[in-house]
Amino acid sequence: MKFIKVAAAALNQTPLAWDTNQTHILQAISEARQQEASILCLPEMCITGYGCEDAFHSSAVQAEAMRVLLEIAPHTAGMIVSLGLPVPHSGGLFNCVCCVADGTIRGFVGKQNLAGEGIHYEPRWFQPWPAGVRVTVQAAGQDYPLGDLLFNCDGVLLGFEICEDAWVAQRPGAELASRGVDIILNPSASHFAFGKNDIRKRFVLEGSRAFHAGYIYVNLLGNEAGRAIYDGGAMIANDGQLKAQGPRFSFSDVCLTTAVLDVDEARMNRTRAGHLQARLEQESAGQVNCPFTFPAASPIPPKPRVAPYDCGPHVKEESFTHAVSLALFDYLRKSHSRGFIVSLSGGADSTAVALLCGTMVQFGTRELGVAAFRDKIAYLQNAEHVDSVDALIGELLTCVYQSTRNSSDTTRSAARSVAASIGATFIEWDVDALVQDYIQLISGALRRDLTWDKDDLALQNIQARVRGPGVWMLANLQGALLLATSNRSEAAVGYATMDGDTCGGLSPIAGIDKAFLRHWLQWMETTGPADLGALPSLSAVTNQQPTAELRPLAAHQTDEADLMPYEVLDAIERAAIRDKHSPAEAWRLLQVHFPNYTPHQLGKWTDRFYRLWCRNQWKRERYAPSFHLDDENLDPKTWCRFPILSGGFERELTQLKELISNDSRE
Repeated sequence: MKFIKVAAAALNQTPLAWDTNQTHILQAISEARQQEASILCLPEMCITGYGCEDAFHSSAVQAEAMRVLLEIAPHTAGMIVSLGLPVPHSGGLFNCVCCVADGTIRGFVGKQNLAGEGIHYEPRWFQPWPAGVRVTVQAAGQDYPLGDLLFNCDGVLLGFEICEDAWVAQRPGAELASRGVDIILNPSASHFAFGKNDIRKRFVLEGSRAFHAGYIYVNLLGNEAGRAIYDGGAMIANDGQLKAQGPRFSFSDVCLTTAVLDVDEARMNRTRAGHLQARLEQESAGQVNCPFTFPAASPIPPKPRVAPYDCGPHVKEESFTHAVSLALFDYLRKSHSRGFIVSLSGGADSTAVALLCGTMVQFGTRELGVAAFRDKIAYLQNAEHVDSVDALIGELLTCVYQSTRNSSDTTRSAARSVAASIGATFIEWDVDALVQDYIQLISGALRRDLTWDKDDLALQNIQARVRGPGVWMLANLQGALLLATSNRSEAAVGYATMDGDTCGGLSPIAGIDKAFLRHWLQWMETTGPADLGALPSLSAVTNQQPTAELRPLAAHQTDEADLMPYEVLDAIERAAIRDKHSPAEAWRLLQVHFPNYTPHQLGKWTDRFYRLWCRNQWKRERYAPSFHLDDENLDPKTWCRFPILSGGFERELTQLKELISNDSRE
């Protein structure tokens, strides 16, 4: 029997951070060597960072990536390591993996299937490598093979599926299996989305089973470039059995996962399988001989690790909390911000943002310890002597309640309670005098009094906008990052004041719907993450009806009265934007899902949604960067493009009105 110890290392990389990325790679190689692994798989584009975008086109970036590869190669003595980088050839640029064995570059494999949907734009930068093609590329004055290659290392054949290659129907792994591959390595940059890890696990297990091979999958980790979150979660399988599973959402720079693969067992089962026909005429085609000797490895019983957010009844709530917490931490330290500022209104959205800042510190310190957590933000001099979790939260998070005459004691008390329960620094100030100054200024210019009957929207918005300059100034003074607090449901219909609640350099919850946020807060109140527990004080927020508190208190303003029930709004958004249904089609679907509302009422809300959607695209274009959390994103820069100026569905909405009218007559 031939046992080989293999490893996969999830890395927290940063685009164009050459020294940092190289340090993480060398750390992974060192840890794998200490654990006596012979093969180490590293993530896609680990040298440059995956999110370089148009910088990939720079010849200087391409050349620097090759120089870093040459610097790393000697450190792989006694190991086989995969390293990702862009490789130019014949006027094209290719997303490649370099196989380095025993300190020597052996060749490059090009990605055959590019990710070009959702948040990925690989075809903008790269060309797909054609299956079966092998050429020669030069680096540092030497020629190396590039293409659809297998690497023969001590009689063991290694092949690659690079991220998207494993997601398509015609996987390169099938061809590799026909050529006798023993172990497939999958270096990936697979962004987090709800439920996505289950899909990854299926293709890892199915690939190893169908191809009767070992399979090593590895992913990036953390908030690499600002928007996408990578959850790590390395997986190692052999012939359909999961041998090891790495942690997800780790705050570490390097997460190594190892397992021992039985190559002979997989080979035996391959000979039994009738569906894999060996192609003897191509037995040596595209094979690169790599002088290497695998040391003996002892079989180790499989110990797949299962995190609390990978199973159980609260998978979405757990993964949301862990993903955004990790993303906030990476954004904080990679932007060298000195903390966070949140304009805490006492409502659901700002509470959620503040709470996630708190869980960021709690998760990070639980995993790393306070000292190591502090070391990762060593540029923050004020944090040098902070030696407790509560003190760290107070140092990193400042919450500000900004009242006007329309603010209630309920929200003021809720904001104060939330800040105290999190451990944030809490500041309260009154901006009503500033609001009245603006009202008097404009009244004088127009030579008339402003009234709620005539000037409702402007009088609401000025209160939200007046709150912006103060928190911006506080953020500037502290060198902190101001967090916007608007959610995806509000973004869909423009129910947010530009330069008001959209103020900020980062919008952490702009990718998640209001209905889920309200549910998540209730879950945090009663249950909470498995490793943190519940926060009962959130009842001060969850017991309220969502309200902007911009009209006089006597008006009893609520968000849903202004718009529609959030569950209906989110359903229309999914039908209209995610599924691209017409207004009439969306209206028909609503009648199935919401029989408690009349067709006329549902039609009115449908009409309102489509009109507000079209009217407010300019607002979505101006939102601060947000985190990608699911495949219902509205971010026009990475996911959902829509014209700022359009026909506004006028014909379609006229048809909808006719349908509603006919339905009423019936």
